[in-house]
Amino acid sequence: MSELALAIRRTDPSDPVSAYNAGLKALRQGFEEEGLKLLEAARRAAPANAKLWQVAGLLHRKLDELAPAIAMLEEAARLDPRDPLIAHTLARAHLEAGLPSIRHFQAARRLAPADPDVLLGLVAAVEEEVGPKAAVETLELLIASNPTWIAGLEVLMRLRWQCGDRDGFTADYERALSSEPRNIALWRSLILALVPADQYERALELVLRGRREAGPHLLFDANEAVCRAELGQSEQAETLFARLDELDDPKIRVRQVRHLLRTGRPAEAAALAESMTKKPGAFFFWPYLSIAWRLLDDPRWEWLEGDPRLVGIYDLDLPSIDALAERLRALHRTTHQPLEQSVRGGTQTQGILFSRIEPEIRSLRAAVVRAVEAHIAQLPAPQSDHPQLGEPRDRRVRFAGSWSVRLTGGGHHANHIHPAGWFSSALYVALPEAEPPAGWLTLGVPQAELGIALPPIRQVEPKPGRLVLFPSTLWHGTVPFEAGERLTVAFDVARPI
Repeated sequence: MSELALAIRRTDPSDPVSAYNAGLKALRQGFEEEGLKLLEAARRAAPANAKLWQVAGLLHRKLDELAPAIAMLEEAARLDPRDPLIAHTLARAHLEAGLPSIRHFQAARRLAPADPDVLLGLVAAVEEEVGPKAAVETLELLIASNPTWIAGLEVLMRLRWQCGDRDGFTADYERALSSEPRNIALWRSLILALVPADQYERALELVLRGRREAGPHLLFDANEAVCRAELGQSEQAETLFARLDELDDPKIRVRQVRHLLRTGRPAEAAALAESMTKKPGAFFFWPYLSIAWRLLDDPRWEWLEGDPRLVGIYDLDLPSIDALAERLRALHRTTHQPLEQSVRGGTQTQGILFSRIEPEIRSLRAAVVRAVEAHIAQLPAPQSDHPQLGEPRDRRVRFAGSWSVRLTGGGHHANHIHPAGWFSSALYVALPEAEPPAGWLTLGVPQAELGIALPPIRQVEPKPGRLVLFPSTLWHGTVPFEAGERLTVAFDVARPI
């Protein structure tokens, strides 16, 4: 047991300040169970201390246990109804649980009328309860009184996109820039939203315009290099990247690696990517290093991705799979794919799926946790220098995100990676009738935009109830299908802390 876990256990529960601080440490360091035991004793000693109920609620929330989290936070709010943070956290817990939350956010707003997180929470609650168009209208009213509110502009742009507005989804940014053309933060926010969404032509226009209106800035130089590289303007990109050699930013360096691969220089790409795996942001580079090694016939790619135990296929016993499918369909409220995701021809749910309290979701999460635990238990022996195998394996399974995707005729996932996760997934709930390999999962095929013809290292047939687990840095996508519905759940297993 770690020193922190022991310290939490040894904290005097009769001292509410010490117990509260220890609970916060447990929350930050991933010792929720120890923190909850301490706080249970502390609440018996000081049952009217709202802070003790609050941090207990936060610990349950961190474990995706929203029902007990809400009970704890409701008691905290009863004890201290004027605390804006307690009110906001209670509203968030209702939203994440899938419960009505608009009135809770309105209550939190009365206590903290200018808190941007509360305002965005209210918008999310409106989207959940009323729909995305109502959320757009709510956010339009909020932005009208604060036209350069960047966090609000980002959310509004994404909402407009998912409602199908392909022409005017950036109009609110344009109005803000017309009033503050030298506001670099506005230019940065818009450009850095468009580039990951592969809107390179539009982003390049903004880069050139931004330089004219706001003056020279590294933001414009770096993103011009990225856009020209992704648009195939190789000579211009080469010159621009050369000017950025002093900039050791992993987000720029990974784009340079992509440029080197796209222009047929896998050895240079491998050298640059390998040097970046020793620095922060290393997990951006392993997927590209794998491509380079495969192109160079370097056997290290097999060390990285070739062990069959890295990929697991688990057919889960989900007796209520039809009820689960209906539950998931009801959560798909938008009409178009997200702006920055791999979904093509479909929709993706909002929020954290595994936080919801509906019985079908709770049952699914429990089955997934068991499968992930089994997968981790059968992994190869630990290797400190391997990006998947160097993590500790004795910690609780946690998720870095969970959602559902619904694809319809012609829909698919473009090949992509999840560098923020440890293991990623595909869990099939409902599938169309299609001739193989339509709808199948492909592993190891690079993103099409790189122009590299490497075959898959594995393909997996989908079946209802089947869960596939694979390294988050492994390229993955799906084969399009002609007609029908493909309903899945996906999640990222978080790296152990």
